[in-house]
Amino acid sequence: MAPTQSAKRRRLSPPGDEERSSSRSSKGSSFYDQAAAEWDLEQDYERRPRKMDKKDKERTRLPIKTSEGVKNVEEPAPEEDESDSFLGTDDDEDEDAASGEEMDEDEAESEEEAPKVPLKVQLIQAKEDLAKFATLINEDPEEHISLFKSMAEMVDKAPHVAIKKLALAAQAAIYKDVIPGYRIRPLSDEDMSGAKISKEVRKLRSFEQSLISGYKHYIQRLSEFSKPSKAGNPDVDSGLKSLAINCACSLLLAVPHFNFRTELLKIIVNRLAKRTVDADFTKCRETLEDVFHKDDDGIVSLEAVRLLSKMMKAKEFRINERVLDTFLHLRLLSEFSSKGSRDRVDRAEEETVNGKKPKQKREFRTKRERKVQKELKVVEKDMKQADALVSHEEREKNQAESLKLVFGNYFRILKLRIPNLMGPVLEGLAKYAHLINQDFFGDLLEALKDLIGHADRAEMEEDDEDDEDMEDEKTARDSQREALLCTVTAFALLEGQDVSRAAATLHLDLSFFIKHLYRSLYPFSVNPDIEFNPEKSLRLPDPDSREDAADPASRRSKNKVNFQTPTVLFLRCLQSTLLSRAHGVPPPVRLGGFSKRLMTTSLQVPEKSALATLSLLNQVAKHHARRIAPLWHSDERKGDGVFNPYAPDVEGTNVFAGTVWEGELLRMHYCPQVREAALDIEKMISTRK
Repeated sequence: MAPTQSAKRRRLSPPGDEERSSSRSSKGSSFYDQAAAEWDLEQDYERRPRKMDKKDKERTRLPIKTSEGVKNVEEPAPEEDESDSFLGTDDDEDEDAASGEEMDEDEAESEEEAPKVPLKVQLIQAKEDLAKFATLINEDPEEHISLFKSMAEMVDKAPHVAIKKLALAAQAAIYKDVIPGYRIRPLSDEDMSGAKISKEVRKLRSFEQSLISGYKHYIQRLSEFSKPSKAGNPDVDSGLKSLAINCACSLLLAVPHFNFRTELLKIIVNRLAKRTVDADFTKCRETLEDVFHKDDDGIVSLEAVRLLSKMMKAKEFRINERVLDTFLHLRLLSEFSSKGSRDRVDRAEEETVNGKKPKQKREFRTKRERKVQKELKVVEKDMKQADALVSHEEREKNQAESLKLVFGNYFRILKLRIPNLMGPVLEGLAKYAHLINQDFFGDLLEALKDLIGHADRAEMEEDDEDDEDMEDEKTARDSQREALLCTVTAFALLEGQDVSRAAATLHLDLSFFIKHLYRSLYPFSVNPDIEFNPEKSLRLPDPDSREDAADPASRRSKNKVNFQTPTVLFLRCLQSTLLSRAHGVPPPVRLGGFSKRLMTTSLQVPEKSALATLSLLNQVAKHHARRIAPLWHSDERKGDGVFNPYAPDVEGTNVFAGTVWEGELLRMHYCPQVREAALDIEKMISTRK
């Protein structure tokens, strides 16, 4: 019997695994020991007391239904276990309370010691916020109208002036874009809630009322910032005040039709009430001039003129002279055709026959044609209302009221004889002379004569050796200019009227003004300021003058009474005297006397004034060559005697006893244009005599 064979066992693990397994068993024991230690730590952490909020407690009971409704049943508070009370010791609670107090103190210190944000960062943040607000409002104004309130709060609560300036300027720009092209009527609570309106209309009304309230608050803030600081009130920053005035000016130019226009005009007029001239004053004056130019219906102009007149009366005309120059930009100078004064305005009367209006010839129309004509009138009326066209009657009414206010201010200043305002008033009267009522000419001419007499007395005092005060010299110089303006106004009164009606109804004696003009030609030729214009001329200060040495700009500002140089004023007077047809044909003695004296003065005046004078004489020679030819050709002279160049009156000079010897000197003038002008006069007389 064969021996039994034992089953062969295979080695499943490679050699060396026994060692690895022994090492793993040793490592496993160390792992379990470590895990047991950590387990104890977790148990200790688990046994610590926890504070749970009442909200976090899980509700295990179902709600019950009572007479008052469904209620949740709260679980009773569990009784404290001895172990919990044992684990939660008083020492732990004291430590928690102490740590809480320390945390509160740290938070308070951190709030007190919070780092201040630099101004540059604040400005950047404010610009970003304002840009965001502006973008949202421009995208949908009705939806984001509440952002105007946020921008207003930035002005009220801003910590720095620069942020307030940004917010004010941003609001002005946004309001100009958002404001509609019509005036909004404020609604009461009954109007908002009483009537049954659609959802779209209610939304639009809500937007309009919110816009008005925000705009009103903004205008009030502009008015507060633009007012001068009073005693007891904190001073307003000068830059903020200038920005408020600029915002008011821009809004008035952009939206003059919208609400609160009067408040914007008051801001501008209050600044013009001050005598100091700076950038804000110039801005306000230019704004009013632009408003007068762009006003079509005359409503804004009338309101502005009323406020200016009220301000002048309250200040007793202690204002800057440039405020009166704004009246010269009113559109009624070129559009208004009626005559008026400070009390009334003459309307164009319809022609009457025996006190009755003539009957118009009626055209025959059928019933159908009358019906169509009536329907067309209704349609035209509706179209005018839809287009908001300004009627001529309404515009003339507003312009007539403005004219009365302007003349009222001018005549009051003439009566008071305020020195620094006489120049602008006389210039205004000269421009508005064609609009002055004929019944008022007599009183006005008497006032002008008194002013010229005052100027003559001032010139006589200037020659007195005992009176050498600088102020008196300045007064005499201004009075001479005022006398020129009086003469211009007197001639313009007659030229502005209808010649046919003026010849029949007016009997104005202007000989007084002609004599004064003739006497002023010699002093005029030696005046150093004959071509001086304070706005355009450049002049160095006089080193021998105390006034110029102290303040070089004071003399220029005081001399600036008007826009025109003395040469221009003289030429206007001479043209009215020698060439105007409104005064009739001048006599030969007047033509000869003025021609002789003008040739003499052309030797003394500067180059431009000499050219202007010779050009005027050329026109005189063209129209009246035969009357003045004896001055150049002695063969045609009639009469004898001696020429008196210093006679105060034209008739007393015996002008045709002399000759124009000045022409020979003008031929040798240093300026070629002057030499040619003198030769042209002689050629004109030779060809037309």
